[in-house]
Amino acid sequence: MANAIKKSGDGVALQITKAAREAELVEETDDPDGKTATYKATTRVHALDALLLVVDVDEVDAENEADLVATAARDTSSVYRTMEATVQIAGHGYQLQLPTARDAGFQEGDAPSVITAPGVLFLAGDHDRVSVDVRPIRVAEDLATIRRSNRGD
Repeated sequence: MANAIKKSGDGVALQITKAAREAELVEETDDPDGKTATYKATTRVHALDALLLVVDVDEVDAENEADLVATAARDTSSVYRTMEATVQIAGHGYQLQLPTARDAGFQEGDAPSVITAPGVLFLAGDHDRVSVDVRPIRVAEDLATIRRSNRGD
């Protein structure tokens, strides 16, 4: 089951441990007591209808980030705020604050599909909440394919 968006501080966050590792948003060393984080990404969280693009600012160059955002905006016919957020240690894993989640239509308790690509997470919500005929998961999968093909940034 996907993790649900939860209340955290003044906003909401999502537990992203497995996805953060897959997308290389964290680096870790193995220690006798478990894993120790040696890198936690600073990200930009871009909000669109039922879709959040989470981009590692150190790993994705500006041209590729702009291409992903522009493509997502065209495919969803929307674009809202962008804010920075840092991957944080939470419990035995990692979470990410989602300062623009409400702009994208996400609420506490929602469990978005999480699609990964190098340096990027795509959080796709329920297409029934979108006013136009947009399939957020399809858009996220297409964006992940674009990112993988542009990996040489």
